[in-house]
Amino acid sequence: MMERNLPETSQNLLLVGGGHAHVFVLEAFARRPEPGLRLTLVTKDVLTPYSGMLPGHLAGLYERDAMHIDLERLVRESGATLVQDEAIGFDARNRQVRLRSGGEIAYDLLSIDIGITPDLSGIDGAADHALAVKPIGDLLEKWDRLVAAAAGPDGPRRVAIVGGGVAGICLAFAAASALRKVGGAGMQISVVSAGASPELNSGMQERIRQALKRRRIALYANAVAVGVDERGVTLADGSLVPADAVLVSTGAAAPPALNGSDLAKDERGFLAVGPSLQVLNDSSVFAAGDCATMMVSSRPKAGVFAVRQGPVLARNLRRALRGEPLEFYTPQHDHLILIGTGDGRAIGGRGRWLSFEGRWVWRWKDWLDRRFMRRFR
Repeated sequence: MMERNLPETSQNLLLVGGGHAHVFVLEAFARRPEPGLRLTLVTKDVLTPYSGMLPGHLAGLYERDAMHIDLERLVRESGATLVQDEAIGFDARNRQVRLRSGGEIAYDLLSIDIGITPDLSGIDGAADHALAVKPIGDLLEKWDRLVAAAAGPDGPRRVAIVGGGVAGICLAFAAASALRKVGGAGMQISVVSAGASPELNSGMQERIRQALKRRRIALYANAVAVGVDERGVTLADGSLVPADAVLVSTGAAAPPALNGSDLAKDERGFLAVGPSLQVLNDSSVFAAGDCATMMVSSRPKAGVFAVRQGPVLARNLRRALRGEPLEFYTPQHDHLILIGTGDGRAIGGRGRWLSFEGRWVWRWKDWLDRRFMRRFR
């Protein structure tokens, strides 16, 4: 990679993680390079999946390439340096990041966007007998094996999804499309939901119930999963949801790389940030996406918020490098939710009352997702 001529006063901006927010940062510095800046991205994977297109990909509507952003190309266009490695620790006192390869990288300014790790500890046996939906990169290979197995004569015929939030519902519709395509119409899909998601208003919930019924997906409402084994999902009341394969879309834990760090965290171990996206006890460290919690206006761990944070993060990193005042990110109280139902339709809604459904909604969602991806190609 070509080295730029940098002044002696050059600063090191280190991006750790290739999440949605950092995609915007790379794009911003590619469009308008910052004089005297050494920009580095540390990421385990050079292709980052866009979560908005994941259900469509799992359903077979998008090729895998269509839902991935090429970080290597963005790094090249921004004049940055790519370090394909994984951060395993943060030494804020010495301003260094420890890498799995054994090395360390120093920084003047640090931004962290490393997502979450699945937390299956609340469901006995889930770690051994279930597939965690996040991180997405780990799910894809496991999903391929599940689909291949379902295509065989002795493959799984009953699949249960634990989690009735937006992610779990999207996954159920995708599973119904993909697995019935290879395993036949007799493939049984179930959703185990502990309770109605606060993100979904009553109108959306009713539309989802009707769509699940239309797609022959069983809904176990107000059902708390306490165990998973080779028989299926055991509920808190002792009953069993029979399943040959189980996917879990509940529970998120802070990444292990944050353990032992002196950086401010919330009660669950996620980085605690203020409205400027700076970590509360260290102005040289920013964080965005699922690995961070905005302490004043906390929101669910969802990709839509990382996407919204991205442009603000990019501007604030540039302002911090220049010593300028930072701007505040104010998350939306009511964000647009679009859920593809796998049959050419989609359900949408926003806020407490608005809900809608139809083929036009799917076409709109597809247009929005493809437009987002074109921005980074």
